[in-house]
Amino acid sequence: MRRLLLGVLAAAGLSVVLLGVGGVIGQPTTPRAVPTAAPPVPALEAAIARDQQRLKDLPGDYTTWAALGAAYLEQARVSADPSYYPKSEGALQRSLSLRSADNAPALTGLGALANARHDFATALTYATKALAINSYSADAYAVLTDAHTQLGHAAEATDAVQHLLDLRPGLSALTRASYDLELHGQDDRAASLMRQALADAIDPADVAFCRYQLGELAFAHGDLPGALASFTAGLAADAGYLPLVQGRAKVYAAQGQFDRALADYSTVTSRMPTPAYLIEYATVLRAAGRTADADAQLQLAGAAQTIFTANGGLDDLGGAQLAIAQHEPADAVALATKEWQRRPFADVADTLAWALHLAGKDQEALVYAGKAQALGAHPAQYLYHQGAIEYALGQRDLARASLKTALATNPHFSPVDAPEAARLLTILGS
Repeated sequence: MRRLLLGVLAAAGLSVVLLGVGGVIGQPTTPRAVPTAAPPVPALEAAIARDQQRLKDLPGDYTTWAALGAAYLEQARVSADPSYYPKSEGALQRSLSLRSADNAPALTGLGALANARHDFATALTYATKALAINSYSADAYAVLTDAHTQLGHAAEATDAVQHLLDLRPGLSALTRASYDLELHGQDDRAASLMRQALADAIDPADVAFCRYQLGELAFAHGDLPGALASFTAGLAADAGYLPLVQGRAKVYAAQGQFDRALADYSTVTSRMPTPAYLIEYATVLRAAGRTADADAQLQLAGAAQTIFTANGGLDDLGGAQLAIAQHEPADAVALATKEWQRRPFADVADTLAWALHLAGKDQEALVYAGKAQALGAHPAQYLYHQGAIEYALGQRDLARASLKTALATNPHFSPVDAPEAARLLTILGS
């Protein structure tokens, strides 16, 4: 990790760039999601139209087929519409069929698509093949970093992000390096990298993106004023960047301003109805006493999940989280177990631990709660889950310590779970 940081800090003249083909990172749930800055939608649509016209004139142009596939993938991301995934795959595979050898852009694009579909093992394979052709491809290293991260390959992810920093120390690399540090529990250094990226940011979308990341880091440590200030500053730079609205909604919910929070969540989910956002919206609705409305949002989350999987997505983690929200612990255990077998990532371990707890299997749950924190990151949600499991097992001293640390880390981590953590501490006589 020290080598990674020294490599960044030694780099001169950093330029912030938009994430390109490698810009899709994995599961958008806790801990902090890593969304990407986006080009304006009209510009993206115009690029797609240009590529389509060129391919009408030159159908054998494999480089344009690869570019079109990457553009469709970006369109899927900015619109939250996974129906673009098959279009992206078709264009990228066409490129590969036209030139099967030395076609690193198509392989990289297929790797990014696999990451977007949460098929991280396949993404790893494509990125490795692309780098065998072009070992200086920053985009391929971005795909490789995301795949290793989500597969739980901690050392390999750090090594990949170091290569990315060496090749192209812009926003794509700095964001991934920051996330890598955060996963290792080095939040101060993670924030330092994002402040460095912000200092170099010129484009409003880049500024908004960096402000979002800094706001999320502030929120993770219970700094509501700092988080709100960062989200507000980001919206001043780019009012259309929806993750900032979601971040602001989260702060409002933590402050008990449910009307404001729900208005923001309504805006976000109407324009980007991803399962993760819909589940979060439902959680706040439930905290506000609107149970029927919460159930309706969970139904929409289920529909969004179905659309994602129908277009090639693999997301048993999202399915497990939805099952937990719908009070179906047995289904949650089955889905989270399947996901863990596919990728032993910290989020998966935490979700599996909580599902096992809700299913009454606390001894097993405690094992996975420990695995969730194995890298060194200790988010308040993880700590709360561990404390609740320890409490259920009668481990009062351990439970007290875990719950106190959770609330000390972030007393506002959840409008539902944070009050429950405080309630358990009261019972424990803290």
